[in-house]
Amino acid sequence: MVKGMTRRVIVVKAPDPRLFEQAIFFVREDPAGQESVSAEQLLEEARRVAAEYSRRSTGVGRRLSRIPRPFCCAAGALLTAAVWALTLLLPL
Repeated sequence: MVKGMTRRVIVVKAPDPRLFEQAIFFVREDPAGQESVSAEQLLEEARRVAAEYSRRSTGVGRRLSRIPRPFCCAAGALLTAAVWALTLLLPL
């Protein structure tokens, strides 16, 4: 139990309920050094962040993160070698 502490929070329902039910954002007393930020602006930013997290966790970014790092390094090395070999073979 915390005593003497008041926090403002924004609760956003998940755009994709497969990942999470809701996101809870703790709002600073003075958001980003600005004096006048409306409640609608705060809510819109919270929704944008939650939607971006959902997209990143379900789309191509999630699939790319499953590829092992050594494989990515090897693929980059092969691509570099192929481009280098092509530049040697093609006359200038």
